[in-house]
Amino acid sequence: MEWTTLFNIALGAILINNFIFSQFLGICPFMGVSKKMDTAAGMGFAVIFVMGLASALCYPVNLLLNALGLKYMQTVAFILVIAALVQLVEMFLKKTIPTLYQALGVYLPLITTNCAVLGVVLLNVQEGYNFIESVVYGITGGAGFLLAIVLFASIRERLEFADPPKAFKGFPIALVAAGLMALCFMGFQGLKIF
Repeated sequence: MEWTTLFNIALGAILINNFIFSQFLGICPFMGVSKKMDTAAGMGFAVIFVMGLASALCYPVNLLLNALGLKYMQTVAFILVIAALVQLVEMFLKKTIPTLYQALGVYLPLITTNCAVLGVVLLNVQEGYNFIESVVYGITGGAGFLLAIVLFASIRERLEFADPPKAFKGFPIALVAAGLMALCFMGFQGLKIF
């Protein structure tokens, strides 16, 4: 395995095929937690952790399911692994960083149903990534999520002081901003370094 392959996987996950702006996965926590920078960053780091670990743990689970002829059970098995991981993250945050735990509120358990986390594991299988490639894709996919949510949170904080027309106040202007950011990320399509 060459480092260029890993670099292309990482670059693709962060910019070119960003889970939020290109694949439209994980929009619920993206829109819900992006009102403040600190909660957005906390959610982003939690997603990186869960995506990386889910990719690492679901790889051998997938091998086991294939060996047993239970490939049709992939989605169910992956959801169970992700749910267990999120419970661990939730207990860790509650014990070590209670302020972040309280700030994330209901959105922390929603990582379990975050389609970006399930999407990364299913895409690992679909693309035929080996263990190292799966983990790199999971971690950098989470880094792309972090980039997207932190950029969007900074825009939403500035929008609080803006004076848009009455019809655009609040959530509608946030949707317009998210759409414009998605258009910006489309500019990375076709990007090739090597």
